[in-house]
Amino acid sequence: MTFYKYHGTGNDFILIDTRGKNIHLSKEQIAHLCHRRFGIGADGLMLLENADGYDFRMVYYNSDGGESTMCGNGGRCITLFAKHLGIIDVIANFVAIDGPHTATINDKGLINLHMNNVTAMNIYDSYTLLNTGSPHFVQWVKDVKAIDVYNEGKQIRNLPRFQPDGINVNFVELQEGKISVRTYERGVEDETLSCGTGVTAAAIAASGTATGNFITSIETRGGHLEVSFTKDMPTTAINVILTGPATYVFAGEIKGEIE
Repeated sequence: MTFYKYHGTGNDFILIDTRGKNIHLSKEQIAHLCHRRFGIGADGLMLLENADGYDFRMVYYNSDGGESTMCGNGGRCITLFAKHLGIIDVIANFVAIDGPHTATINDKGLINLHMNNVTAMNIYDSYTLLNTGSPHFVQWVKDVKAIDVYNEGKQIRNLPRFQPDGINVNFVELQEGKISVRTYERGVEDETLSCGTGVTAAAIAASGTATGNFITSIETRGGHLEVSFTKDMPTTAINVILTGPATYVFAGEIKGEIE
């Protein structure tokens, strides 16, 4: 089985082209492939499948082997993967678990990924809850570098109110002209260097109840991202676009049985 490795601002993925191939991976096999010591190593694994009416279908699994909700960094990576496979040129129309998406590779090599609209935000004094294709808890902090993301994120992710599926947890520092974000991702069960749906959630949450057109610059441990959106209502967002790089790392083959 041939695999490809990509990353989006340090959020890394195994990608497999399954079109016309009889490839079926169990949860245990996917977790093994994503293991950083016994496997290839990745935050998640994606299958590129045929889909009627679209360029392709994106099927995303977290590193624990479970199929997950939308992944923004993954959406950019699979778009570049589709270009390398010759499926698209600069525009991709694909479908994921949360519905259709459009992505465009711009003249700087960055990828503009159209995310789903946000239909509701629950705003509290120190945090905001919203869904950007995946559910997110956005916690405001004074110094994001000082946060124990693993332990604090794990505690919030496992609160009874968010069960049985849990929630992704973002710690966000508001800075002049930008925000800095660190994320604990469910399914990975650790901090990742970047989370696409997480930074999208953080950017929209940072707008509070204001309305208008917004462009937010975001710093993650893995690099720089940008989110633009429009708010006609205080707690909804439309025309949501996540912009950032996608990078090919290497390709290889897995031979024999995967335990």
